[in-house]
Amino acid sequence: MGSLVGHVAPGLAFFLLGFWHLFNHIKLHSVNPSSYTSIPWFPTPKSRHLELFLIMIATSISISMELFIGPARHQPFDPDGTIPSNHLHNFEHSSISMTFFTYAAFAILLDKVSPAAAYSLTQFIAAIAFAQQLLLFHFHSADHMGIEGQYHLLLQNVIFVSLTTTLMGIGFPKSFMVSFIRSISIFYQGVWLIVMGFMIWTPSMISKGCFLHFEDGHQVVNCSSNEALHRAKSLVNILFSWTLIAITVYSVAFYLVLAKLYGEKVVYSTLNKEEELEVKVKEESDDFEYQKGQKVFAVMDVER
Repeated sequence: MGSLVGHVAPGLAFFLLGFWHLFNHIKLHSVNPSSYTSIPWFPTPKSRHLELFLIMIATSISISMELFIGPARHQPFDPDGTIPSNHLHNFEHSSISMTFFTYAAFAILLDKVSPAAAYSLTQFIAAIAFAQQLLLFHFHSADHMGIEGQYHLLLQNVIFVSLTTTLMGIGFPKSFMVSFIRSISIFYQGVWLIVMGFMIWTPSMISKGCFLHFEDGHQVVNCSSNEALHRAKSLVNILFSWTLIAITVYSVAFYLVLAKLYGEKVVYSTLNKEEELEVKVKEESDDFEYQKGQKVFAVMDVER
């Protein structure tokens, strides 16, 4: 994962998954606003479990790349069977993929064997996957002090939102906002991973005063001075803020478009001549009754 492709590929997977969930949750809520109930994954017309199968395929590819395809000897161990320091991050990344693979596999089994408990248990396993992801990124073996560490620190905030909203979804399945924020956070994870890939491993995009350096078997970004490092981290924070604003604008605009497209529509129609006549007669009748009542009150006042 410590490369451009290693960040863009999983980032694209999170991006597509988040977009898929965001689209479906908004559509489901727009069609049934009063009876909306969240679901952990969405079936498709041709294959009920297509989303989960794709997650299993993507995570299997990720595990293979980290442990068998990426390493120079096509296996991550030293000749004595131990894990070398430069392959620790490979095991960390593959462990994240394994947990998401477990989530998808159990989601399929629960849907087939125990539909009654499928929602809560599936959400629980998804929460474990996000918790595992947060744990491993927090104690990541890669650089914590440099630019890459700052990117990972900000990523942890987004993962925490995914974890929190997934747990909240177990107790509040009818809350659209919980599902909406969860979908946005997954979408945001994908966007931020893609941004990381390009900003860290594209030399022309690295902050002034910093450079790519080959260290412990993979490339890392080092800075020539503390001032350059501080500036680079500040730029990462600004980039994260701008990305947050952009995703907020996009998500709300996307909601407005889909709500208008799939939401309940009020149908306006013109009255025909018979209906217009009936309305006119009713208005004249009401006016006559009102005038009659006024005369009665006037007579009563005179008698007094």
